[in-house]
Amino acid sequence: MTTGYGSMPVLKKVSLEVSKSTITGMIGPNGSGKTTFIKTVVGLNRPWEGKIVFQNTQINGKSPHEITRMGISLAPEGRRLFQKMTVMENLLIGSYPVKKGDSKLDRLEYVFQLFPILKQRKNQEAGTLSGGEQQMLNIGRALMSSPQLLILDEPSLGLAPVITKQLFSVIARLRDEGFTILLSEQNAALTLNISDYVYVLEHGSVAVKDTPQSLMRNDVIRQTYLGV
Repeated sequence: MTTGYGSMPVLKKVSLEVSKSTITGMIGPNGSGKTTFIKTVVGLNRPWEGKIVFQNTQINGKSPHEITRMGISLAPEGRRLFQKMTVMENLLIGSYPVKKGDSKLDRLEYVFQLFPILKQRKNQEAGTLSGGEQQMLNIGRALMSSPQLLILDEPSLGLAPVITKQLFSVIARLRDEGFTILLSEQNAALTLNISDYVYVLEHGSVAVKDTPQSLMRNDVIRQTYLGV
């Protein structure tokens, strides 16, 4: 896939595959193209060349709400919560669309099981939550549509290490329970520790792709991204 903004390319022939019930990590410095890639997958940006295929269906040109209906859900960078609305209201917005045979109450209970603090705060305005609680709500809202592909964009951004560790434990649990996850992160160590396969983006292209175990034996990756 090749795309960009205006006449300026950002991604150049990027090819990435996400396997079912795995965590696929995507790491790289600021400006490497990670967020642009995600925006293009969810329909906020259009590819100039190439195609995006989800469950054997090409989704190029489809609108964001059509892509959501197909089963792709995004927990965006910066959380983008409705600050003046309650935790419950934010979650219920995420339940659109709920698939036939699925239950909003079942999804709510699942989210509350993952993040018990959200149940305690369900009548509280989202803007009054701590940063960690807001990120839990961001991910919980994305889960409310029962996604076939969950995309997480910089979930550790701005969080204390203890909260980040808790959050990544939940992300690993989601994978173990069958969710398919694309994880975009600047924190390479966290991403390599949790992912099944990792793509390294640099200057809008895939520089390296491999299993975390192999990448951690790569001296360039270790020095550049792990500082060792």
